[in-house]
Amino acid sequence: MKEIPIDLRIPDIERDKEMARCADLCFKINQTNPIAPECRQLIEELFNNNLDKTTEIRPPFFTLLANTVKLGKGIVLMNGFKCMSSGGLTIEDNTLVALNCTILTNNHDFYDRPVITCKPVHIKRNVWIGANVTILPGVTIGENSIVGACSVVTKDVPDNAVAVGNPARVIKFLDAEKFKK
Repeated sequence: MKEIPIDLRIPDIERDKEMARCADLCFKINQTNPIAPECRQLIEELFNNNLDKTTEIRPPFFTLLANTVKLGKGIVLMNGFKCMSSGGLTIEDNTLVALNCTILTNNHDFYDRPVITCKPVHIKRNVWIGANVTILPGVTIGENSIVGACSVVTKDVPDNAVAVGNPARVIKFLDAEKFKK
């Protein structure tokens, strides 16, 4: 997967507008009663009304660029979800993300730090991500997989795998036949 560099010294009006829009909406979401209808309305506005009714996002919540995030159906993002999404994030259907998880799609160039290097993160369908997990740029989490609590995912996780630790490593595989399609 190729890194895409973004030089933050070069003005990008559209990017700046989206970041400001997201900062404003995330602030409002995080200051609104999470069970009030207004909170859901703000979340839907953040995702440009492209959020499926079966997907739940529980504040507090933060994303840098919501226009680079694609969320499927039946997703649950629990409280404390944070996403640096410059590289793009896709979360497919029926994925559960526990408390205080962080997904990073960008990093800084080691030698020219105003340049961020971006790689997308892809979480396939029916994944369960435990509490306090960090997922780094360029990672794909395979279908039906589980990432254990407090893991730091630095490399791809295959389908039907259980990965744990820092850095996360596969410790077992699940029986794919047992999942309902």
